Amino acid sequence: MSRIVVIGATGHVGGYLVPRLVRAGHDVVAVSRGIRSPYRDDAAWKQVTRVALDRDAGDADGSFAGAIADLDAEIVIDMMCFTEDSASQLVEALRGRVDHLVSCGTIWVHGHGVAVPTTESDPRRPFGDYGVGKAAIESLLLAESSRPGGLRSTVLHPGHITGPGWPMVNAAANFDVEVWEKLAAGATVTVPNLGLETVHHVHADDVAQCFERAVARPDVAAGKSYHVVSERSMTLRGIAETAAGWFGQEAALEYLPLDAFLETLSEEDAAATSDHVTRSPSMSIAAAVSDLGYSPEYTSAEAIADGLRWLIDNGQLDAGGRELRA
Repeated sequence: MSRIVVIGATGHVGGYLVPRLVRAGHDVVAVSRGIRSPYRDDAAWKQVTRVALDRDAGDADGSFAGAIADLDAEIVIDMMCFTEDSASQLVEALRGRVDHLVSCGTIWVHGHGVAVPTTESDPRRPFGDYGVGKAAIESLLLAESSRPGGLRSTVLHPGHITGPGWPMVNAAANFDVEVWEKLAAGATVTVPNLGLETVHHVHADDVAQCFERAVARPDVAAGKSYHVVSERSMTLRGIAETAAGWFGQEAALEYLPLDAFLETLSEEDAAATSDHVTRSPSMSIAAAVSDLGYSPEYTSAEAIADGLRWLIDNGQLDAGGRELRA
């Protein structure tokens, strides 16, 4: 098995990915800004080497990429790369020293879809700093992978990562937990337009599964990018109706044109809603299924339900004593 360095190991996906890699027999080095507890407890962490490195500071002074290379891994999984310069520094340091780099991207490299489900080969029209930046990283890594003597690289593009430990995208296309509370109570919820825009959730463990599979198939995965989402996206209206039903309610929905709806929200929620609605992703996973054997364990609804149970159990969402039946 391989020695694998995971950058951003204690994040949402890392909490599932690191134990998966350990159980698969790999020697895992978990890199994070500080030695903090992962999102999920797992006995596998006792077998992991923990390393604290500050990427922002290390990128600024040029030390981070070299420190990663000096960990002498065969494979590096980068969950926390957000700028082209950071990716470039890492590639320069790892070239010739690491067999395979697997980097976390985002489905937002596509911008808005034209025909759905969107495939990896569809034209890219990213917008916003995050999507544009991740698209630039993807282009750099795939070009590097195709170059003779280049670092073999793969980019995985998750959708809206969901699971226990944090709020997920709701029926209003933002992260306000009050939306779920209203659905649980049978109260009226307002959604933008006709509620037919889509969001594409994926459970954090399914993202971890796909990273594990990409690591296992470097000859197939190198030089390619893959969507990592659930099998099907959901409409905002569909999320509302499904979630209300889990609490024995029928969704009471009102509709507002997007611009008018955004004016009713806080600045933070309006920004999130605008980001999600203007993209309305619905992505194909056919390539990841065919090449990597990716097989998501959770539907979008199941991923949402798993996250909601955690929010309720941990006092972050008041369901009024109603049991979530999903």
